[in-house]
Amino acid sequence: MSTIDLNAAQAIARRLREAEASGVPCAPVRGDIEALGGDSLAAAYAVQRINTEHRLAAGRRLVGRKIGLTSPAVQAQLGVAQPDFGMLFDDMALADGEPIALSRTQQPKVEAEIALVLAHDLPHERHTIADLLRATAYALPAIEIVGSRIAGWDIRLTDTVADNASSGLFVLGNRPVKLDAFDAAFDPIACGMVLERRGEPVSVGAGAACLGNPLYAALWLADTMVRVGAPLAAGDIVLTGALGPMVAVAPGDVFNAHIEGLGSVSASFSLQPESAP
Repeated sequence: MSTIDLNAAQAIARRLREAEASGVPCAPVRGDIEALGGDSLAAAYAVQRINTEHRLAAGRRLVGRKIGLTSPAVQAQLGVAQPDFGMLFDDMALADGEPIALSRTQQPKVEAEIALVLAHDLPHERHTIADLLRATAYALPAIEIVGSRIAGWDIRLTDTVADNASSGLFVLGNRPVKLDAFDAAFDPIACGMVLERRGEPVSVGAGAACLGNPLYAALWLADTMVRVGAPLAAGDIVLTGALGPMVAVAPGDVFNAHIEGLGSVSASFSLQPESAP
């Protein structure tokens, strides 16, 4: 981190904030991140951290983390062999079925996920499945509404990491399922997922699509957050990663995601076009 030009990193972070505030996406930032020198991934996370601190200083509350790049196909596309993470803030959370203005995020796409809500801290350098099960209060179906401040989704790994892992908004279901209910009704690996747009299936998948098991993704995150000095804590929400391909959003779209054993959750978008004032 000592090799990173902090002023240059702050300028990149400011450009991403300005793109978010104006609603006008910016050019990719990967070239400027590489120019910072040293480890480009570490530099991208440094940019993300600057904007995290800015949001906290502005009064936003950190409520959890999201895991991205859990699909082997997407990892191959970006030339990486591990997921990434981003921050979840209180003003990103939406209730099941709550109307969503397209202006709330940029270039939105949706994906269905399993969310975990923690009851206990995860402070260890290396966690076990038993640690995770013991720490998790319950699971919920979720729809993540990803968004990019980078024009045309022209992203590589450092672009998305710097841009808070392309976070936008998220919708949680309202029917919690205890993890001791993992049985034939809810198998985190085999559970099927169907994402529908106005009743028509547009994305299908299963728990195995998320790093082979959404719980493995959560373990990766728990260990990683300890290494970076920000362990997951009681009350945190963890979005474990997409169970199927993400789908672009158009004005007026209504999505319903059903995850076997967890139930359903919906996201309903306004008719106002993204480019409208």
